[in-house]
Amino acid sequence: MSKDVIAGQRKALLDLYRRHVIPGEPYALVDFPDHPNVGDSAIWLGEIALLHAVGAGDPAYISRWDDFDEAAFRAACSTGPILIHGGGNLGDIWPHHQHFREHLIERFPDRRIVQLPQSIHFRDEAHRDRFAALVDSHPDFHLYVRDTASLDLARRHFTCPSTLAPDSAFGLGSLERPALADCQVLMLLRSDAERAARDDAPLLALADTVALDWLDEPPVAASTPTGRARERVERGLTLLARGERIVTDRLHGHILALLLGISHVVLDNDYGKVGAYIAVWTAESPLVRKARSAQEAAELVAG
Repeated sequence: MSKDVIAGQRKALLDLYRRHVIPGEPYALVDFPDHPNVGDSAIWLGEIALLHAVGAGDPAYISRWDDFDEAAFRAACSTGPILIHGGGNLGDIWPHHQHFREHLIERFPDRRIVQLPQSIHFRDEAHRDRFAALVDSHPDFHLYVRDTASLDLARRHFTCPSTLAPDSAFGLGSLERPALADCQVLMLLRSDAERAARDDAPLLALADTVALDWLDEPPVAASTPTGRARERVERGLTLLARGERIVTDRLHGHILALLLGISHVVLDNDYGKVGAYIAVWTAESPLVRKARSAQEAAELVAG
């Protein structure tokens, strides 16, 4: 059943990517996630794997949000689309990425711009309306979203084509567990702006557990973007493999646990992103169970 869940999402992603890239045509893939969040690196590796699978090859131009060079982009991609890295930063929680996205939409009305699968969350309606106006001004912007709440918001407020699609990390397919477990329960719990208000005492009281977040990373040795993403994902997979079972409130804690074939219990982030994704794409997997509180998660993982 879990393999069917994984294969179905990968097939949907291949169909998406084939719609927007043509073998032999250059394209840009921007907003490379050069930061410790392993989930974003997993998305990047999935994007690269999917682009290779549809015959597009490597991007002709790559940038982070903070080092985009218009002259270098136009020299490398005189034609072809701009693909914006997917994830969970469309909105106003992570403003640097949103401002970069808005700059591209405003600056390149002559290019097809494809926002790869994202979750949307605006805490301020004025920020949402500003983005809606920019989208309305662009003749060829395509938006892919990972859950029905994001899709409903997009179709109510944005004039661009908006389509439901899986997270691009599923482009990686099933993964081999890289190490044997060294504890009963590995708890990968958020320590950032999306953490829900919650008392984790019932989880922390469990025996033979390790609690951590993967934002704490050692120096990354690789120099190329995809090499850096691969190094980060390998670190994240090794962390997850420590547990016989996993408790997580990170979407990619859930996704990578599923790809690894590890049973896990999922709590939500502060605006329901994780549960919304599971409801659409992964609820049929027997490896995942949802909990509404730390107490319920502790009972499920101990049972």
